[in-house]
Amino acid sequence: MAVGLQLVGLVLGVLSWCLQSSSTSSHTWKMKSHVEAVTTSQWQFEGLWMSCAATALGSVQCSKFKTVLGLSAHIQTCRALMILSLLLGLVAIVVSILGLKCTKIGRTSEKVKEQVALSGGVLFLLSGVLTLTAISWYAARVIQDFYNPLYPGMRFELGTGLYLGWAAAGLAILGGSMLCCSTCGGTTTQALYLPRSSRGPSIYRAAPASDSSSAKAYV
Repeated sequence: MAVGLQLVGLVLGVLSWCLQSSSTSSHTWKMKSHVEAVTTSQWQFEGLWMSCAATALGSVQCSKFKTVLGLSAHIQTCRALMILSLLLGLVAIVVSILGLKCTKIGRTSEKVKEQVALSGGVLFLLSGVLTLTAISWYAARVIQDFYNPLYPGMRFELGTGLYLGWAAAGLAILGGSMLCCSTCGGTTTQALYLPRSSRGPSIYRAAPASDSSSAKAYV
């Protein structure tokens, strides 16, 4: 049971890291809203790294953000959070593989491998939380600007890159939780099926002799 949880948790973690990569490199974190537009022959969308414009004829033009200091604080923070989550996710994958019960590396004991697997699960959880924070913060800013009547700029809506990030965060948190639960289950099982010899010596005391038996001994 514990091996199955570890394998499923690792697979979910790998999928979450792939989705995190796709979300980080995506150019569609927000898309131009067509509520106020007369025609829908042009589309404009932005990501963390560049903004693009597309037409109905299929031509797409993208331009990178020329400056970092000139960007909004939430974009810079989301960049840092997504990069950090990718690094944590990569380390979590390596650590989780080393902590699997079905992998044999030297003479590593089961207790040490459980601690390694637990560390991998915690790293997956942290990676998912960082991704969720970045995605939710960016989405909140987009929604706030969209419903703000005093906002002078162009109005955008949520893009597919944000949905990829939410899916990645959910998979990372679920996979990390399964890895952590697998180690807890293994510890409980070992405690239940611990041999009697390892639980400490058993002390047997002779029952005191009754008065009737002692009286018969002197007859």
